Amino acid sequence: MASLKDLRNRIASVKSTQKITKAMQMVSAAKLRRAQEAAEAARPYAGRMAAVMANLSNSMAGNPGASPLLVGTGRDETHLLLVMTADRGLCGGFNTNIARLARTRINELQRAGKSVKIVCIGKKGFDQLKRQFAGLIVETVDLKGEKTLNGAVAGGIADKITHMFEAGEFDVCEIIASEFVSVISQKPYAKVLIPALDAIDEGVERPDTGGAIYEAEPDEETILNVLLPRYVTTVILSTLLENSAGEMGARMAAMDNATRNAGELIDKLNLLYNRTRQAQITTELTEIISGAEAL
Repeated sequence: MASLKDLRNRIASVKSTQKITKAMQMVSAAKLRRAQEAAEAARPYAGRMAAVMANLSNSMAGNPGASPLLVGTGRDETHLLLVMTADRGLCGGFNTNIARLARTRINELQRAGKSVKIVCIGKKGFDQLKRQFAGLIVETVDLKGEKTLNGAVAGGIADKITHMFEAGEFDVCEIIASEFVSVISQKPYAKVLIPALDAIDEGVERPDTGGAIYEAEPDEETILNVLLPRYVTTVILSTLLENSAGEMGARMAAMDNATRNAGELIDKLNLLYNRTRQAQITTELTEIISGAEAL
């Protein structure tokens, strides 16, 4: 049985941990509000951008002069997976769920005979995937030093991806990240980023023009050449903001559970401490009484 000193030290240690988890919960709650507002504010813009792209791409699907970013390279051999996770842990199963989906997708592609490359955005994704797929990771982006997620951050990532595509390093790019549903719910998903036409066909409802015929000035091809890089940046930024909100929600929930568990453990340790102390007092009294009777 542990001594009273050991129990006191353990109680003090758990109380210190409880203070840390409580502080992290409060910090995450404050950051969650800002992250959630940013994610929700980005959704209408991303949706509108996708709708414009869907409208313009109607006439470009079979055009031989269409941008490869829109229609693809015509091949489906090399897939680039853009795996977005957090740079920090202590957020429950948030990072693990994304990494698990990434492993599943990698295995599916490899079984289909495809070549796979991975770009990890977030340190935790790299830490989990490097154990099994270290040879497939071609780039790692650490966002720990970024105070805010904005267009400049997303633009830097988008430039890297588009340069790799233009260099012929991959044929299809998919994003694997987490969708922010609520504070206690984050849903991992995988979606196509490049070619953009596949992403539009998969996730965007094409606008109903009511039979009207629109003419674009300049032509659709010129407009798309300007909008496509911006579309890639917009999708990446929206995904980063959703991921950030999900991370903060998951961390707040995890730290709340940890704080409550620490409180329960402190109660149990206090009960054990009091029982041990009472047992020692009883033993000492029994020894005193026995000694007095012996005299």
